[in-house]
Amino acid sequence: MTTDAGTRQPDSADPAPEEPVSGTRAADRRRYLWLVLGAALSLFAVNGPWGIPLAAWLFSIFLLRFSRTSRPVAGIGLVWLVSVGTVLFWMWQVAVPLTGLVALGGLAFGTVLAVPYLVDRLLAPRLGVAAGLLLFPMALTACEFLLGRFGPFGTAYGLLADTQQSNPALLQMISLTGPYAIGFFIGALATAVNHAWQRPRSRRTARVLAVYAAVLAVVIGGGSARLAFFPAPTTQTVRIAGLNPSMVTLGAEMRALGLPGFDPTAVPRFDPDTVRVESTAVIDGLFDNTRRAARAGAKIVVWSENAARVSAAGKPAFLSTAQTVARQERVYLLVADNVHLPDPGYGLDETHLITPDGTIAWTYEKAHPIPGLESYPPGDGVVPVVSTPYGRIANVICYDADFPGMMHVNADIVLVPGGDWPRFGRVHTEMSSLRAIENGYSLVRQDFSGWSAGFDYQGRTLGTQDSTVDHDLWILDVPTRGTATTYRLVGDVFAWLCLAGTLALIGFGAIVRRPAPRR
Repeated sequence: MTTDAGTRQPDSADPAPEEPVSGTRAADRRRYLWLVLGAALSLFAVNGPWGIPLAAWLFSIFLLRFSRTSRPVAGIGLVWLVSVGTVLFWMWQVAVPLTGLVALGGLAFGTVLAVPYLVDRLLAPRLGVAAGLLLFPMALTACEFLLGRFGPFGTAYGLLADTQQSNPALLQMISLTGPYAIGFFIGALATAVNHAWQRPRSRRTARVLAVYAAVLAVVIGGGSARLAFFPAPTTQTVRIAGLNPSMVTLGAEMRALGLPGFDPTAVPRFDPDTVRVESTAVIDGLFDNTRRAARAGAKIVVWSENAARVSAAGKPAFLSTAQTVARQERVYLLVADNVHLPDPGYGLDETHLITPDGTIAWTYEKAHPIPGLESYPPGDGVVPVVSTPYGRIANVICYDADFPGMMHVNADIVLVPGGDWPRFGRVHTEMSSLRAIENGYSLVRQDFSGWSAGFDYQGRTLGTQDSTVDHDLWILDVPTRGTATTYRLVGDVFAWLCLAGTLALIGFGAIVRRPAPRR
């Protein structure tokens, strides 16, 4: 069989990458065609407004083919450029404000996600059939896991599971393994197809493809069965209302500060006492809408992130009013505020849950301010949970939900106040639906100037609001009972195994003798 790089190998050979030859122009053209196809597909293999779920399954097939048929330095260098370029394209799609730290983060994402191609190119030729097939998907899973678990940006980018929102049957798997297993399956498809591409007439190739197809069929079939025969219960629900501050009163507050319109970057910097009348009007509107929501049947009311801006001196009075409203209306009220601290010159991004008897059940500070965009001091990362007649209720703030390891919470309902911008809001809210499937709770994300939504523990959408155009209160009915998932109980065992397997294969590949290529 003649490969793209002009070598000839028997069908029985191991599925090692072909040795590149500085040979024919036709081979070079084919190689660069795979690069172009992989690069083009990778632009749409991300969770953005232009994302295409199928592209996430295809792009790595062509990039892996290109890297395997190219010399290591040149091939991996070009794959790295594609990887970084994809990150920058995604940032442009969702209008991420570009700061020095954000740009550095994008460079880091692109570099780490190019590592699996480097590992495969250098070490797969030294390994046998099974190890050569597993190395790339395990390395891809390990890199996604390291970024999501230890990186400052979490899973905001680079998690292939985020691209599969339109395939709920497949996503049910993450309740067992966590979100990183989707990347493993996508990477395994790339190696299986490249194995067949390299040796199309081999019986071993047919067995490899058959095993992959069978496992994927079991995963999707099991997910379909879970959705069909074990749906999230709908008989016991609680009515939850989400609130945003009025854009009219916010606009008046900004104009009083000398700004032409609402500027989210100004939130932690200004003292609301300098525009006390306008700031009070914003807070009064939020409490008025809380009363409206309670009289419409809501038992839980959640505000969007930084909905109320208060000074350190005014915080006790603000909380006292919140306690009074919760007690009068007999609701669980999750207020979200930004407390201006004049001495250090920044704000605190907080939430407070007020119970129907007026007790403050918790005060929670955002644990993961966005690097390069938010200057809030991080909280301790301990997710608060309280038992109520409507199940166990928990709370994180916005970007916290992009860290799967933080979201292993024994809860029935998780409330997530968010504060996005229009081009990122829907994307970001859809990402949070994975946390509900992984951990077995319903999740309600109330998002300012983005996309508010509620999801049950199978990822089904319970209700939505486009908060870029609609800032009135919205109400949805949410199941009061969650379920215990394997992933919440055992954590990232699958990802740790992939990391350990990757390191073991790297060590083994580094010490075994490289087989001589057949010409």
